[in-house]
Amino acid sequence: MGKLNVRAVLVSAALCSSLTVSAVNVTDGDVTYNPLQTAVPSLSIAPDAVGGGMGDVGAATKPDNMSQYWNPAKYVQAESKGGFSISYTPWLRKIVNDIDLVYLSGYYKTTDRTAVGASFRYFSMGEITLTGQPNYSGEPTNLGTAKPYEFAVDGSFSMLLSEYWSAGVALRFIFSDLFNGAFDEEEYSSAKAIGADISFSYRRPLQIAANTSYVGLGMSISNIGNKVSYDNDQTQQFIPTNFRLGASFDYAFDEYNRLQFAVDMNKLLVPTPYGNSDQYATEDEFNEAVRDYEETTAIGGIFKSLGDAPDGFREELREINLSFGLEYSYNNKFMVRGGYFNENKYKGNRKYFNVGAGFNLSIFQLSAAYVIAVAQNSPLDNTLRFSLGFDLGGLKDIFGVNADSGASTNE
Repeated sequence: MGKLNVRAVLVSAALCSSLTVSAVNVTDGDVTYNPLQTAVPSLSIAPDAVGGGMGDVGAATKPDNMSQYWNPAKYVQAESKGGFSISYTPWLRKIVNDIDLVYLSGYYKTTDRTAVGASFRYFSMGEITLTGQPNYSGEPTNLGTAKPYEFAVDGSFSMLLSEYWSAGVALRFIFSDLFNGAFDEEEYSSAKAIGADISFSYRRPLQIAANTSYVGLGMSISNIGNKVSYDNDQTQQFIPTNFRLGASFDYAFDEYNRLQFAVDMNKLLVPTPYGNSDQYATEDEFNEAVRDYEETTAIGGIFKSLGDAPDGFREELREINLSFGLEYSYNNKFMVRGGYFNENKYKGNRKYFNVGAGFNLSIFQLSAAYVIAVAQNSPLDNTLRFSLGFDLGGLKDIFGVNADSGASTNE
């Protein structure tokens, strides 16, 4: 049996996740294509059709069932007592038909000042044919078919710090198996990590004319955790630790019409790859950069990521992604959404518009979102997301259970 090229398999998995989808070796003068690299890249895919219909924003938007991904500190500020949702995304349907993301999430307000939340994410990468070194006829050796997948399960706790401020923490177990079903060799392993989130939310009502509007701020650092390995610790990779900062303004025109505007900024808190050798004065400097990158610890990588780009501060700025979103709602029953996501062309070149719509009844909410890629031939183009949510208060009303929306009852 030929030896499996682990690096090739990891690259293939990253391409399946499509978190960097532009052409390779892009150069513009003295600027070189140098995207950030992480294991378990599916953790960075926005899973729901609400935030996904608004340009992938959610740090400071109004709380909903899917806040576990964006900012779990928002849960305690929700109007409803609790709820849960399921979201489904057929990923990269433009080029393949067997990659899917399923996301379950929900929360419950245990008191007026505290809430708990949980979520489960499952990302299936379909089937991948593994090949090894060429045989005597020059053809690659077939090592079998793998069915790689990744999943994460987490729980969160949030509480009010003051009338308008809240904080949240989350703990997450992460699992990634890129060789599932192919073969069993001691040289290869699944990747496991424990990650934690820290988040804050500010949501304040404003009386404008006779209507109540809201201003919001949000911040989260997600997936703070250990590095992972697919080859029994021979090499290690960073998980996608991410810093997200956002603001929103939810304006009420009158009793029935509202417009929410939101903007998010996010940056991966992982070291910048060392780039190409021609960016260094000597080969020794390049080799030292390679060793430094590979030996950096997970926590050390968070601090290093703030100022380690080979091209200096201007490259650090390229690593910041911006998202803009709008949502119009009528009587809190019908929603139309739109947004734009922008990533620097030298850091992945994901640039796309999002559109979406939603219907909200007392019992459930149904939302859909659609991606319109700016770049030609982008595999993200035409991506659909679907979310179905259920409100705990509405369900209790159906079954005759008395529950005040947004507050605990002790009758």
